[in-house]
Amino acid sequence: MNNAIIVNPEHFEKLKSQMKEEGSEKLHVLADFDKTLTKAFVNGKRQETVIAQIRSGNYLTHDYPAKAHALFEKYHPIEIDPKISRQDKIKQMEEWWTSHANLLAESGLTRGIMKKVAKECPLYFRDGALEMIDFLHKNNIPLVIMSAGPGDMIADYLQKEGKLYNNVHIIAYHYEFGKDGKVTGIKQPIIHSMNKHETVVKNFPVFENIKDRKNVILLGDNLEDVGMAEGFDYNALIKIGFLNENKDELLPYYKERYDAVLTGDSSMGFVNGLLKEIMKI
Repeated sequence: MNNAIIVNPEHFEKLKSQMKEEGSEKLHVLADFDKTLTKAFVNGKRQETVIAQIRSGNYLTHDYPAKAHALFEKYHPIEIDPKISRQDKIKQMEEWWTSHANLLAESGLTRGIMKKVAKECPLYFRDGALEMIDFLHKNNIPLVIMSAGPGDMIADYLQKEGKLYNNVHIIAYHYEFGKDGKVTGIKQPIIHSMNKHETVVKNFPVFENIKDRKNVILLGDNLEDVGMAEGFDYNALIKIGFLNENKDELLPYYKERYDAVLTGDSSMGFVNGLLKEIMKI
C-alpha cells in the first residue's frame, strides 16, 4: 500500500517473523475506537465521535449543546497545547470528563437515549475494520478496545453491526445509572484522552484472557495511543498509527512513536494483510 510507511523495515520484519513463529495463540490486538476502528472523515467531513452523536441529535435539554461546547472550548486547547505538562493535562482532562458526565446527567441522558442514538445515528467503520473483527473472532484472537469514549455506546454500535463477539473486550469509561435508567455520574477509573498510558490492563477482567498472549498489534490514531500497551508485559509489539490528517506537520512525530504509519484516513487493508501473514493464510 502506497500510503503505508514502515519506519524501520528490518525491525518490522523481525517482529512480524516472531509473531508468525509463535502463532495466533500468543497474539492479541489492542485498538483505539474513534478514528481508528472508525473513519475520521465521511464525504469530506469529519465524522463525529461516539459521544458527539448525542450532542448533534437534540436528544437532551435545549441548552446541552451550548454547555457541552463551552466545556470543549475551555479544555480542548489544554488537551492539544504542547507546552502544558502531561500531569497538568491529566488533571484537566479528568475535570473535563467529570464535568461533562455531570452535565449529561443534568441534561437528562438515559441508557435508553444512548441506545436510541446508536440505533438512529450512523457510525462509519473504517473500510476493512468489520472484516478484521470477523477475522479475529474466527481465529479466536482477542480484540481489546481501549477508548476515551463511552463504553456502553461503543458496545451498542458493535452490537448494531453484529460484531460484539465474545473475543471483543472494551476498556472505556462507563456511566453510573439510577434505577430509572438516568445517568447519575461516571464510574472510576475515568479513561480519557491523556491517561491511556496509566490504564493498567492488569486491573481489568480482560487480563485473564490476554496475559499469556504477549504478542500485540496496537492500533491508534493519535500520539498518545502508543501508551495503551504500557503496563503489559509483552514480548513483541507492532504499533500501527493512522495519521488521518496534517500529514506534513505530524508525520515526523508519528514515525518516532509508531512502527508503521498509515496516512490519509486509510483503510484497514494493511492491518488485515499483516494478520493474514502472521496466520500464514
